[in-house]
Amino acid sequence: MGCSEPDISSHPQEESDYNELPTSFRLDIDVQRDCRSSKDSSAERSQAFIDHEHDSPRECQSPKGSSFKKRLVVIDTEQEYQSPVPSSIDKNQVEIDCEESETPKFYSVSKFEMDVDGEQELQSPNVPCADVPGAGMAMKGEEYIYVVPQIGVEFESEDHAYNCYSRYAVLEGFSIRKDFVNKSRINGIVVSRRYTCYRQGYRPIQHNANVRKSRQETRTGCLAHMTIARQPNGKFCVTHFEPKHNHEFVAPCTTYQLPSQKRLNFAQAIEADLGDKSGIDGVPKLGMGFDSEDHAYEFYNTYAGRVGFSVRKDYVNRSKINGSVVSRRFTCFREGFRQRDKRDMNVKRPRKETRIGCLAQLVISRQPDDRYRVTHFEEKHNHELVAACRVHMLRSQKRLIAAQVFEGDLVDCSNMQPEAASELIRKTGRDCDNNGYDPIDYKNKLPFKCMRGMREGESARLQQFFQSKQLKNPSFFYALQPDVDDQVTNVFWVDTKMAMDYGDFGDVICFDTTYRLQKDSRPFTPFIGINHHKQMLIFGAALLYDESVESYKWLFQTFLEAMSGKKPKTILTDQDALMAEAIDKVFPETMHRICVWHVYQNALKQLSYMFAGSGSFINDLSSCLFYHEDEEDFINAWKVLLDVYGLWENEWLHEMFEYREKWSTAYGRHIFCADIKAVLLHESFTENLRKYLKSDSDVLLLCKHLGKVINDWHYKELEGNYNMHHHLPELMGDVILLKHARNMYTPMIFELFQQEYETCLNIIVNQCTQTGPLFGYKVSIYGQPREYLVTFDSSTETVACNCMKFEFMGVLCSHALKVLDYRNIKILPSKYILKRWSKDARV
Repeated sequence: MGCSEPDISSHPQEESDYNELPTSFRLDIDVQRDCRSSKDSSAERSQAFIDHEHDSPRECQSPKGSSFKKRLVVIDTEQEYQSPVPSSIDKNQVEIDCEESETPKFYSVSKFEMDVDGEQELQSPNVPCADVPGAGMAMKGEEYIYVVPQIGVEFESEDHAYNCYSRYAVLEGFSIRKDFVNKSRINGIVVSRRYTCYRQGYRPIQHNANVRKSRQETRTGCLAHMTIARQPNGKFCVTHFEPKHNHEFVAPCTTYQLPSQKRLNFAQAIEADLGDKSGIDGVPKLGMGFDSEDHAYEFYNTYAGRVGFSVRKDYVNRSKINGSVVSRRFTCFREGFRQRDKRDMNVKRPRKETRIGCLAQLVISRQPDDRYRVTHFEEKHNHELVAACRVHMLRSQKRLIAAQVFEGDLVDCSNMQPEAASELIRKTGRDCDNNGYDPIDYKNKLPFKCMRGMREGESARLQQFFQSKQLKNPSFFYALQPDVDDQVTNVFWVDTKMAMDYGDFGDVICFDTTYRLQKDSRPFTPFIGINHHKQMLIFGAALLYDESVESYKWLFQTFLEAMSGKKPKTILTDQDALMAEAIDKVFPETMHRICVWHVYQNALKQLSYMFAGSGSFINDLSSCLFYHEDEEDFINAWKVLLDVYGLWENEWLHEMFEYREKWSTAYGRHIFCADIKAVLLHESFTENLRKYLKSDSDVLLLCKHLGKVINDWHYKELEGNYNMHHHLPELMGDVILLKHARNMYTPMIFELFQQEYETCLNIIVNQCTQTGPLFGYKVSIYGQPREYLVTFDSSTETVACNCMKFEFMGVLCSHALKVLDYRNIKILPSKYILKRWSKDARV
């Protein structure tokens, strides 16, 4: 191909020339003037005019070119080139004429700017583009044409080679970094340099016990790299190029997360700010400029006051030369998590926990023009924002907003005198009566006197506490049941968060009555469930001082009223005939099971004398109760337990065995229980409240501490939601089924699913029978005699196993996965991905 020399015209070096460039296609570049020498070419500021329609690139060209369309480019801003023999083009100007492109696609090559004109034609006869000073790029609408690096290609400078390899990397879907460098011992110039994939090598193993959360592993030992070496003519030549990678490439839809693409977006945002004067609406935007750090803080704080949060100054980076602020981050006051302090154990009144890991922030950085610009802005919060009437109470807003209380429907009685608060409570009670709502349920009061009641004054204090909660949040619900003497006997309450949790995960609930195992304990009975991270939730709480059928019926009916009539699919309780009778009347369509965890807790109490005699008894007992899914295996394990420890005469064990079909896992595999027993086994809810459940303790302390526990659970869920989007679980292999499941399930559920898939690799198909569209497969784990029957319906692509793991906990078993793989089904059917276990469970 022929190549016509591009027109090059000199320009004076005044800053005014740079400012005349079109705003939307200009990129500010800080040029290091230390790289100048007496050998600089006279064309220090030139314009390169490049054919807009020609397909032959002038930059980083090799004899074999290839084109890549509509991909973004990674450019690292690391500046290490300090050779006294720089490129002949030190600082140029480029204007790109591309009206059809909505987003400017311009990237620095060797710290110069170009004019790309569609009228000048460039053709190169077997000459690498890097050999031509001021070579540009061919651009056609939104299309780039780049060349794959090859051995022998020459570049004008080290940075020129880096930029070429960087563009190629993003078009492929990876990022690069500067690795090994060899400099001359005489004058310090770069002799050779290696650029590697960002996943090159392995992170050194550091045994640091103080690290709370280890960094995510990103290096996989990738060997892809490009090595350049300085030639006698001062240019750099590619001496080695390895294109193969040992990892997946980044998808085009996620290239915006690469660092250099973020910097490009920042440059474009600056141009938009200069042209459109963004920020007049008071909302921070990327690229917005400020005259000082304080100006940026005041702007963000004003925005925070309108939205409803407080701002605090977080990270600051100062110059080592003069101490001036180089960059600064302003965060939401709920950012991060409070570090644990050993001294907190001795604090009588610990500070209220306010940090919940909120990621809302504004980051500013000082630019070459000494202005501070927004380099990152995160708008979303992971918590509720403060109402307008209480913004003045926020710490950062006290200087901006006068302390005044706005009139509204919500009233804060925290600063009221006791007499005024009591009058407000009485007024609220009268309003509730006028609206037809009375928290004291006189219509369903007990027909007898309760023998066990609250202490004097507790009922009134509880009502005041609940009424104050209802004033702050009208959605707060509570109800009280009196006895025949109008004395409050049973109490139930639920807040907005509990009701929302029940709406999303109320398919399985556990009615916890383990308070019975403790002497002198308050009759605290919560409704417990689990979320999509297998974390514990509470759907409502009650103080049940009477344990009659009437009390249980009232409690369950009140619970349904608070939950808008939505009934659970499964309810797990302790063994109690009166409770079972009430459940049959209130929840006739709900599957009622005795919770095996409650059986285990009762066994610990009934057989406590066995623990002193044998250290292995508790392990054998838990194994017998929890880990036998087959009826025959369970019965054999039960007999062995009684034989080994001589418990055949124990009446309590004999009674429990008679009711085994109501609680044993082997008899309830067809009932969905969401594997809640595993959560209860590892985390006891009432253990966290034990000291507040004593009958002589203040009842309000129990309610307040319960609220703190619920908030802690909420924070854990928020942390789990963040991790499931930012920290994907590691795959055991490059398997399509696992990749699909990882994108759908939460990390906790995916780990369970991946364990089942790993087991299915050792399963063999022993026999296959067919009856019309139905196929029957007998499968077994290699080396084990037990067989499982898996049925597959080819007409509907449904699969079912007689182990019934999916029916029990909602995740396909290894036997079913083996049959799906046998049928060449590589994507998990959506019918087997329960929403309650998915990342979109809250949607």
